[in-house]
Amino acid sequence: MYEAQKFDDLLGLEGFSEKLLKNHFTLYAGYVTHVNKALDAMEQMAKEDKMATQAYDEMKRRFGWEFDGMRLHELYFENLMKGGSALEEKMALTKKIVADFGSVENWTKQFKATASMRGIGWVILYYDQTADKLFNVWINEHDGGHLAGCVPILVLDMFEHAYATDYEIKKADYIEAFMKVICFHTANSRFANAKA
Repeated sequence: MYEAQKFDDLLGLEGFSEKLLKNHFTLYAGYVTHVNKALDAMEQMAKEDKMATQAYDEMKRRFGWEFDGMRLHELYFENLMKGGSALEEKMALTKKIVADFGSVENWTKQFKATASMRGIGWVILYYDQTADKLFNVWINEHDGGHLAGCVPILVLDMFEHAYATDYEIKKADYIEAFMKVICFHTANSRFANAKA
């Protein structure tokens, strides 16, 4: 069974009110609960040999959405920190960003432009190990549009629950606030592990 991680150390994060963060943590915990419920239900249906049913089919479809909702929130919260941390020249991720995007500034512009797209979803800096390439990707729903086999390096939640409490419809202000509190050491560690 999965347990909701605690991210209370993020309370006091610059640009994110306590109300917004606590609501977001509660929403995330709901995904964890629903992942566990789905696993229990599918296990029970398997024991009762009810796998050739619409209920089982729909639970299987729903599971990916709940699981990705849980995991993407964990990645998002984990790549935040009070005060943020910079992309340092010596970091492997910085070097790869410069190699693939021309400069950190170019990558930043492209990442923010992706985040500014109309709609709700996620922005993920993905690393494709096969081609040794970074991509900024827009994901509409938790379970659709992911680049198969690629590793998420940096995750930004662009659903309204992530910003509307503090920023209403001002997505650009939320994106700027996010950029200031990225823990690039976490992103660099994810990249280094993917390269290993």
